[in-house]
Amino acid sequence: MSLRNLGGREQALLNLYCNCQFGMSPADFYAKWNVTHAQIAAICGCSESTVDRWFQRSRSSQPPETIYLRRLAEMDFLWENYEPIPTPIRQQLCRSDRRQPS
Repeated sequence: MSLRNLGGREQALLNLYCNCQFGMSPADFYAKWNVTHAQIAAICGCSESTVDRWFQRSRSSQPPETIYLRRLAEMDFLWENYEPIPTPIRQQLCRSDRRQPS
């Protein structure tokens, strides 16, 4: 496979992606969806104790990193919009050896 050069279109999309503020707070996600802290941890790829700290109201609480806000927003987007996404695009977005919902 040969490498593809980045043209103007790709540069513009890179800038759009890098400056995208796509994110959802854990509190907003938790208020919208009936999920557990363990499920939020699975979505974010972090430990359940990390998620617990996001919800603490103490000195040991910590805000989530930007990547976690993005992952929650991506999951929210998928739950809201999965079926209308054309199958070939779904297959590119969610590559897995496991079966994808149809």
